[in-house]
Amino acid sequence: MTDSVQRLHAAIGQARDGDPARSRTAKLFGDGLPKMAKKVAEEAVETGIAALQGQRRETILESADLIYNLVALWTALGIEPDEIWSELDRRERLYGIAEKLPKARPAARSKRPDRVKLAIG
Repeated sequence: MTDSVQRLHAAIGQARDGDPARSRTAKLFGDGLPKMAKKVAEEAVETGIAALQGQRRETILESADLIYNLVALWTALGIEPDEIWSELDRRERLYGIAEKLPKARPAARSKRPDRVKLAIG
C-alpha cells in the first residue's frame, strides 16, 4: 500500500497546478486548504456511514476517496508520506502496531472540600 500512496502523492503533486477546468485535483487545490480539509472530513463520515450500514463495496469506494483527499491535504501542507510512515513506526515501537497513542490524561481534579459545583438550570 505504501507504494500506492507514494504514487498517488507524486501524481497529486504533478496535477495540483493543472487546469482546474480539466483536473479535479487542480480544482481542489484552487479551492484552498479549508475546502480540502472539509473534503477529508466528508469522506471520513461517508466511509463510516457506509461501514455502519454494512455496505462493504461502498466502504471500499469511500475509503479510496478518503485516502485520495487525505493525500491531497498532505501535499498541500508539504507532508511527505514517509513522514506519516515514520510516525506509525514510532508508535509501533512504543505501543505495538495495532494500538493508538493513549489519550492525554486530564489534570487531576482538586479534592478540596471547599470546591462546590454549581448547577445551571
